[in-house]
Amino acid sequence: MNEVEVLDISREAIFTLLKVVTPVLLVALFIGLIIGIFQALTQIQEMTLAFVPKILGVFITIILLFPFMLNQMQILSDNLFDKIITGS
Repeated sequence: MNEVEVLDISREAIFTLLKVVTPVLLVALFIGLIIGIFQALTQIQEMTLAFVPKILGVFITIILLFPFMLNQMQILSDNLFDKIITGS
């Protein structure tokens, strides 16, 4: 295994990570933004107000997108196993 193959595997793993994590992070960001605007408008500065909706939104997003996430991880692992088997 040379440097080019290691970089190729690393690049593929990073892109897969970004595809899997981005929807969850965007949902958490959007919910945090909405709650931040709501807190600024109502002047309610309760720290725990942001956590519960964010956690629920992230869990719902993970549950809904789990088949997609699992498929992406399976594609990555299949490619890695194929490279291990072929020795390239």
